[in-house]
Amino acid sequence: MTHQDAERCLLCRNARCQTACPIHTPIPQIIDLYRSGNRMEEAGKLLFDNNPLSAVTSQVCNWQNACFGHCILNAKKQPIHFYEIEQEISCSYLQSATPEREPDNGIGIAVIGGGSAGITAAILLAEKGYRVSLYEKQKQLGGVLRYGIPEFRLDKKYIDRYESILLDMQVNIHTNAVCGKDYTPKSLLADGNKAVFIALGAETPSALRIPGEDRPSVIYAIDYLKKPNAYSLGRKVIVIGGGNVAMDACRTAARNGADTWVYYRKTFENMPANGNEVEEAKADGVQFAVFEAPVEVKEHSVIFRKCENITDENGKLKTRIIPETDHEVECDTLIVAVSERTDRDLLASLDLKLNEWGCIDTDTDGRTSMEGVYASGDSVYGPSTVIQAAAGAKKASEAIDAYCSIERKGNNEWTNCRKQEKKLTR
Repeated sequence: MTHQDAERCLLCRNARCQTACPIHTPIPQIIDLYRSGNRMEEAGKLLFDNNPLSAVTSQVCNWQNACFGHCILNAKKQPIHFYEIEQEISCSYLQSATPEREPDNGIGIAVIGGGSAGITAAILLAEKGYRVSLYEKQKQLGGVLRYGIPEFRLDKKYIDRYESILLDMQVNIHTNAVCGKDYTPKSLLADGNKAVFIALGAETPSALRIPGEDRPSVIYAIDYLKKPNAYSLGRKVIVIGGGNVAMDACRTAARNGADTWVYYRKTFENMPANGNEVEEAKADGVQFAVFEAPVEVKEHSVIFRKCENITDENGKLKTRIIPETDHEVECDTLIVAVSERTDRDLLASLDLKLNEWGCIDTDTDGRTSMEGVYASGDSVYGPSTVIQAAAGAKKASEAIDAYCSIERKGNNEWTNCRKQEKKLTR
């Protein structure tokens, strides 16, 4: 399939697929290299240089809203499956990837958070010769890649490989290091770092705010996905939500033997989850009930109320809960997967300006209100995809490099002078 797709690709000059990609993967160029058959290493390096997480994003990206969904051949209902080509190239390349590191420029940069954005920024900045220190509160790197996405969707060997690459690039990794407790952005600057990049994940689940939500039978998807085997779900499980986290949770529950249902207040067309993930959930035996909103949790059941889509006076589609439509559905466990956010109390303690949504306020390049401190990802935009996190980290890394460029240039000139002095004294 991949080779046939590559041959069918039109190699568009103004490629819609590339424009739609959050990190602007040079798709026509990659496919051209792939077609040649003997330039896979070159293609792999090009993908890695553009997006260090290419081996991961090619597996978990919402390609229906990106390259695949914007391929010009959709007009003939024959779009190119570029994500399969990217996966083949990137996963192979990652096994032996040895990113080149420029000479040490003597400038320290701290990265807070070892998830998608943090790993991306650490690699890109280490390549520039910076002395990168990466801080992660868990005992291992990966964030949602390790503790959120199920093994059947993403083999953790890829995350282990990225950790090895970071160590080979002389990145100092500090695990079990909690932001706000063990350090702050201000303290990291005081310790001699020229810049700090904040890449905190969305690890605080949003609540339903309905009666009975505090019952033991109610758990949150983000907690369940970290340690699925630690929970005894019972026979029937209901998952509330329509995003990718909800799909991961319901598929995990179904694969562990539970009679699993997803209840969602809108319909399939309104689900934020990747359509492919929804279909795979169905293939795993998950059943769906749409236009259903939970209003109360009881001991062994949930009270739902019917919903409907309506168009308001401004032509905007909204969901309305229909009065007097309550009905009771039995279940042993309710898994809540409506949304996640970064810890607001933690963000409020960092001495940074926050926006109206309680997230870190930044400009388009990730600059915060504190000089030398940059941020991107969930703590800025709210829950985002892996590819969006990587794209934001890449942009912020470029801004950090520009910010440090004067000092970096001075250090490089000093290093070159020292090298020249050594040559003259030989």
